[in-house]
Amino acid sequence: MKIHYFQRYHAKENVATANTMLLLSRLYSYSSDKFFRFMKSEFFSDSFEPEIVFNLQEKSTKSIPDATITQESFKIVVETKMSDWFYSDQLLRHLKSFGDEKYKVIITLAPELMAPKKKKEFDDQLKKYNATQRYPVMHVNTTFEGIIDAIRDVIDDRDYEMQDVLEDYLNYCYKDGLIPVSDSWKYLRMQLAGTTIDFNIGNNIYYDKAERGFRAHDYLGLYKQKSVRAIGKICARITAIETESGIKYTPEFGELTDERKALIQKAMADGDSHGYDLRTIEHRYFFVENFYETDFKKISAGGSMGSRVFDLTQILATEKLPGTAEIAELLKHKTWG
Repeated sequence: MKIHYFQRYHAKENVATANTMLLLSRLYSYSSDKFFRFMKSEFFSDSFEPEIVFNLQEKSTKSIPDATITQESFKIVVETKMSDWFYSDQLLRHLKSFGDEKYKVIITLAPELMAPKKKKEFDDQLKKYNATQRYPVMHVNTTFEGIIDAIRDVIDDRDYEMQDVLEDYLNYCYKDGLIPVSDSWKYLRMQLAGTTIDFNIGNNIYYDKAERGFRAHDYLGLYKQKSVRAIGKICARITAIETESGIKYTPEFGELTDERKALIQKAMADGDSHGYDLRTIEHRYFFVENFYETDFKKISAGGSMGSRVFDLTQILATEKLPGTAEIAELLKHKTWG
């Protein structure tokens, strides 16, 4: 059984806030350097230097001490909502939480961004407030998915511990409805498929443990030897496990047909030949319309150690995606790191 890092009891704001703070504290414990890189990229400017600085012979107004150890003061205030239910009067009251810190940020966090009119109303009031302050307060409006994307940008494939933590947080966010799935059409999820790739392509199916969370995505890519070798558009997603009374199938998306049942049984048998237990451990089966050959190369050092999600609209620089076969051809001329 997978051990979860984050509470999953209910979707109240205090639980969502606690889980998000736990995620950030885990990142800080794992690597303070990556934590502060995340902070600078999302909440502060490049001039923000929060880490402790050691200086020798630093000249002051009347003396030159042998050494100094300093750290810039900062404070972040977070207001979490389950939807865009932010109110300016409440946010303005939160400003009293700040003292004389040099860097001050108020974060509004929700599954969706604030409506432009509402954000402008608060930002205009904040501008008037800042005119009376020595150090201004910056407002950052973000989403749970935005936090995930920003952390993913500062960790790499070999940060196994943080990748596991981030995956569990992502899973929690999806289960509690903190991430909308309406934009799944533009995402390609890359999965490792070394020994089983021929079976996957030949049968237009891929399987993974059902306990693993994932961002909603319409496209699936199969990775082997430093390149995504095939992609397909998902048409069904079904979990299955073998019980005493037979195989229990649970359709999550798409129709549970006799043909798909037969393919799942075929995958279980293929898993046996590779030493994978697809029978007593519940797996999720991704069915695609067709896998198309591609060659979307990883150009950074080392192979990929886990899954990766790509925004195809960014990779292909388009707001409207072509057919899957054409996407596969276009990716042959793209690379990733």
